[in-house]
This record gives sequence, C-alpha cells and structure tokens, in this order.
Amino acid sequence: MEHYYRDLREYLSVLKENDLLYEIDRPVKKETELTAISRLQYRGMPEDKRKGFIFNNVESVSGRKYDIPVATGIYASSLRMYALGVKAEPTRESIVGKWEKAQLSPVKTRMVESARVQDIVIKGDDLDKDGKGLDSLPIPVELPGFSGQIRTSTQIITRDPETGIRNVGNYSAHLFGKRKMMWEINRGNQGIIHWNKWKKLGKPMPAAIVVGGPPSYFFVGAAKIPYGVDEFDIAGGFAGEPVDMVKCKTVDMEAPANADIIIEGLISTEYMEPGNAFGEYTGYMATDVWLRPVIDVTAVTMRKDPVFVHIMSQFPPSESSKVRQVSSENVYLKFLKYDAKVPGIIDVAWHEMSQAQWCVIKIKKQNKSHPWQVLNMAAAYDLRWGKFFIVVDDDIDIRSMDAVIWALGWRVQPARDVRIFSGKMPGLDPSAYSPGASHEEKEFPGGVGSSGILIDATIKYPYPPTSLPRKEYMENALKIWKELKLPELNLVEPWYGYELGYWPDEFRKDAEDIVSGNVYKIGERLGKLRQKV
Repeated sequence: MEHYYRDLREYLSVLKENDLLYEIDRPVKKETELTAISRLQYRGMPEDKRKGFIFNNVESVSGRKYDIPVATGIYASSLRMYALGVKAEPTRESIVGKWEKAQLSPVKTRMVESARVQDIVIKGDDLDKDGKGLDSLPIPVELPGFSGQIRTSTQIITRDPETGIRNVGNYSAHLFGKRKMMWEINRGNQGIIHWNKWKKLGKPMPAAIVVGGPPSYFFVGAAKIPYGVDEFDIAGGFAGEPVDMVKCKTVDMEAPANADIIIEGLISTEYMEPGNAFGEYTGYMATDVWLRPVIDVTAVTMRKDPVFVHIMSQFPPSESSKVRQVSSENVYLKFLKYDAKVPGIIDVAWHEMSQAQWCVIKIKKQNKSHPWQVLNMAAAYDLRWGKFFIVVDDDIDIRSMDAVIWALGWRVQPARDVRIFSGKMPGLDPSAYSPGASHEEKEFPGGVGSSGILIDATIKYPYPPTSLPRKEYMENALKIWKELKLPELNLVEPWYGYELGYWPDEFRKDAEDIVSGNVYKIGERLGKLRQKV
C-alpha cells in the first residue's frame, strides 16, 4: 500500500515534482512583501494555475535575517493541490472517496518516545532572549497596511479534561510578546467548550500549536468534525496508519511527532484581553476587539531544519477558502448520507466565494417533504455554518453558479419554497451587526444573532424538456468540433437537452419528424386542427 506523507519535506518534494511550487531565493521582507507577493496569484490567475510558494531568504524591515524559510499556499491553493494532499486523483469523486474512508474508518493515534519536532527545545528564560522561541519564527504580516497584529493561523490542539479527547481546530494565535499570544476563538467552536470546562476546574488549559506537517492535519483542522471525535484519528484514516504523537515538554498535551514546529502553552482561564484588527475569511477586516483568552507560551520546539508554514487566508479565493470548501462539503455529505441516513443524498457543494455561507445540496427527490428534511438537517448541523441552504434536483450541477441560478430562477416560487429562520450565531458576519456594536448586542439571547434561508429549488411537478438539442445530437456535434480542431471546450451542465416529465407524444413525434426532414407532415397535422374564429 502506498504510504502517506511522512512529513512536510516529503510533501514539498511532491509539489516540486508536479511543478506546483515556486522557490523564491531573493530577499523578501516578512512585514511588507511576502504575503503581498503570494496574494497576487489569487487575484490574477485561474485556480488551475495556482502554486505554493517557499521563500528561502526571509528578512525583517529592521534588516534581521531569518534562518527558517516560509512556505505559504502549499496545501490548498487549488483542487489539484488538495487532491495531492490526500493522495487522490484531482477529481471531486476521488476526493470524496478519500474523505468517506477517513471518516468511516478512522485510525487511532500512536504514542512515540521521541520526535524530530523536539530536536530543539526552547523554554524558560531562553524564551525571552532575542532570536529565541517565538522571536525566532519568521511569522509574516498577512495584510500589510491593515493588520493590527501578527498571527499564526494553524492547528491548535486542546483537550476535554473530562473525556481526554482532543480537539484540533484551525484557529488563530496572535503574537503580542516573546511568550505572549492571544487565542482568537469564536464562541461557537469546539475549543471554547474545552476552555469552559477547564475554567470550571479553576485550571489553565494546556494547548499545543502545530506549525508545518502533512496536509491532512490542516484539512481535518478546517473540517466541522463532530464534537468528541479526535481529528488526528481522521487524519490517520487518510493515511491508513496511526498519526504518531509525542508528549509535549512543558504542558500535559500530545502533539504530532512529524510536525516542524510546536508552540506549547497554557491558556489562562482567569483573564482575557481585547484583541486587534485582523483580516478574516469573510473578505473583510475583523474589527471586533472583544476579549480573547491569553496564551502563556511555555516552550517552542522544532526540527533542526524547520519550515514555517503560513496559511493564506482572508479575501477569497485563498488557501483557507479552498480547504474550508472541500472539507465542509465532505463532512456535510457524510453527515447527511451516513449519520442522518437521509435517502437520496448525492452531493454537497459549499461555494468558495461565500466561504461558510452558501450551501447547495443535490438529491434524488423521494417525495414533496424530502427537500425540507434535507434543508432542516443541514441548517441544524452547526450553529454558525451556513446562511443560504439550497436543495436542487439531480440534473443540476451544484458547483456551477449558472446552473444553481437557473434552478433558483425557474424552479422556485418564493411564497411557497422559501423559509427564513433565525437563532444562529453571527460569528464574523459583518452583515449581522455594525462594526462598533458590543459583543452583547451581537449574540443570542437578547442580541441580533444571525439568520438563514432555506430554499427548495426542486421541480414540484413534471416539467417540459430543457431547451437544448438532445444528447445524441450534441455528442455528434462534439465529435465534429474535435475533428475540426476547434478550441478546447469546458462544457458545463446542462450541455444537452433532456426530458423532465412533461413531453406529450404528439410533441415527441413532431420532433422526430423534424429531424427526419418531414416538416410538411407536421403542417398537415396542424391543418386538421384549424378552427373558425
């Protein structure tokens, strides 16, 4: 059996082999240049042309040079890169198969005694020295000119003190000192459940921040895995073998042995501090300065040859928008199809530009109530995820906005097929409240909260055929197109005509006569129906 990636280096070598990695050797400033350079491809290139970056000569605006290179955009800048990350073919069907296997057949983690990620251990007073600990990490400024902090946006591991089960989430840790970070955690995420339990015990919460590693860690950290399931077990399901874990040096926590860098710390449950403005996946700056838990960093451990991995997020499309899209699609598909056991579930699409707001579900409709069962199930899965939930028939390409808009335009009567609901958490949604509103104004109970919309965009009764030539004629046309060596086509559904339940025999016969050249025969038939007026 083909093994999964042993570490980040092995994955980077595969990117190089597939011409999916830019290696930048010129000096690049981490505060003003690094992210701006890599951001250009998301704003100026089609998805299939995007690559990862590794900057080998990183320096600060102060002139300081770093020994550690920075990689960014390496996990999910495109569907092709995502597929490489799970050892799948670059098709949605192949990726779905990998996700189904990982979720239905997770593999428990395995403890090891030693790990390369602990080749270098910086703790105690050494953390306060220049160029040591956090100060040694070339963390880039994400949005030069707007960012009010420096942050890592990667996997943060916490543990339920009652069950011992870990949570791995792609959260943000904001750097504000040589051993001080803030944990940007939305109140709807699983990590805050752990924090509240540790607070009840009157103890600080141990945590480990993972920087660099196989892509599966990033993928499962972005997914809405059900509470009580260890995301590293799902990562083991991708690999088909256990994820090796090692005990942290200064906190009671385990971390992946094949990571590049681990930041260990204790998250205070006694006090919090206000944060600062930072860019978010919504495509807007998050200016909410509400109180956030503070991390007292107790150690930084790393390999002798680490790579600092920066996750490209903020304005979509981005690396985080792609991973959020694909991970969410597969988690919701598994939930509806295997956990809820709803019949007729075919596929789920989360549209990348909407991030976590626009979900389209394809079904084989069973009865008139079936779409509403699916819609209500999907909307209830997560208290923050999703604003627009749409169910469509099995002839709609749910990843084509043209096809979805076609279904919305001609298969929906708003008074009958649309329902608005409330009671969701607003999260970072700027449409839910004004930027200056207090935190209490935003969330239930008493606040504005957030709302969503459910749309049944399925056909409610037999429809006439789609107004395109039948399949056999389009297939023949496609053959001729290729013979003529005309430009390559990127066909979208529907690209040929098909029936939808209403097509009387006389219309069918007329159409057959037309393609047989018998138009006069139809004129004769219609002439017999002449009436005086």
